[in-house]
This record gives sequence, C-alpha cells and structure tokens, in this order.
Amino acid sequence: MTDHHIDSFRSPTHGNMDSAGVAERTLEFIKNENNSHFRVVVGTDSELVGKNSAHFVSAVVVHHVGHGGVYFWGQQTKDGIKDLRQRMYEEATYSLSLAQRLLEEFKKRDLPLEKFLEIHVDVGMGGETRMMINEIVGMIKGSGFICKTKPDSFAASNVADRHT
Repeated sequence: MTDHHIDSFRSPTHGNMDSAGVAERTLEFIKNENNSHFRVVVGTDSELVGKNSAHFVSAVVVHHVGHGGVYFWGQQTKDGIKDLRQRMYEEATYSLSLAQRLLEEFKKRDLPLEKFLEIHVDVGMGGETRMMINEIVGMIKGSGFICKTKPDSFAASNVADRHT
C-alpha cells in the first residue's frame, strides 16, 4: 500500500509531522479532554490535475463532539487517474491506508480506539457518485470501519476539500 501512503502532514494548530506524530497529537488531544465524547475521522478528497493525474488530500479530524477539535492533512499527486470511478476508489483507498496506520499507532500505545474511528467518503446520492455508494461503503465497512457518505462526510467534503 505504499502507493497510497502520505508521509507528511500539517496541522494549523501543531505544524508539520509524520503519521506517528498525528497519532501522538490525537492521543494528547483526547487525553486532555478527560475522556469526553470524541471521534477520530479520516477523509480524502481530490481534484484532477491535467489529463490523467489527481491531487489527493487526506485529513484526520479529531472531533470533540460539541466542542470543536483539531485536524491534520497531507497530500499527494498521483498519475494514471483516468475517470471519476477510479478517483473515488483512490480516495477511499488513501483513507483506508491512513486509518489502518493510525490504528497501528494507537495499538502501540495500548489504546484500542477502533470504535471511535470513522472514514468519510466523498460520495452521495446527489450526483455522479451515487452509482458507487454501495461498492465504496462496502469496501470501507468490509475493512472494519464505520463509513459516512455525503452529506455527513465532513472530513472529506469539507476539511480535506479545503486543501485540494
């Protein structure tokens, strides 16, 4: 999965870091909130660059429900993107790869956060992506993650989109 691996992340709050740094800052944020209700959300958005490339932005949002949160984002451009279907699958795969890396980092610290981790995908019933919803949601759920679609997929549709 190195093909879908973003190595460098930025945070408006915490600056630049790698995925281990994202996991560490996430855990610090959660710890400082005294176990309040929170969720960790991963989402990816993209835009076409030229005729067969796309720019992908993945975001990790640590949401303290009712009180805001922090986010981190990373980016990568990939060649060979030929159509919308391929781009949507690539977005989902980037998100899955990142979510799996975060879980590995959480497990190293003996924190089972699987039940708090969601993946948001940029597909919905209104538009061209409606034909892909069942396939992409099935891929995410089949990998063991909660999956949200538009209009509830703010990590992909709003946060990651802000940096594409």
